[in-house]
Amino acid sequence: MSHYLLSNITPTGRTLDPEQMQRVIANVTELTREMQDAGIWVFAMHLGDPSAAKVVSGGPDDVTLADGPFAELKEYVGGFTVIDVEDEDTAVSWAARVAEATGLKIEVRAAPNFGG
Repeated sequence: MSHYLLSNITPTGRTLDPEQMQRVIANVTELTREMQDAGIWVFAMHLGDPSAAKVVSGGPDDVTLADGPFAELKEYVGGFTVIDVEDEDTAVSWAARVAEATGLKIEVRAAPNFGG
């Protein structure tokens, strides 16, 4: 089995009305349940808007802190799911289901050293 990161690529400024948001939440909840039942779900996380991010540079004795995203973005990672599946084709298949559930593009990346 191999770990894959499925990143939700969110367009900057994307907003959903309450009905759309409830539909996405229901879709993702059901898909997460299916992943858990299949034994492939490791964990998932929604990320806050990058406009509220902090950028830290330097070291412990010389920290520089800046507000906002590191770069101007047209899209950003709005969340992700880590799955443990047989191969990349299987990861892509699950990513297609995430794309359908969220209405977002999903980037699939191998995480070869995840979990030690």
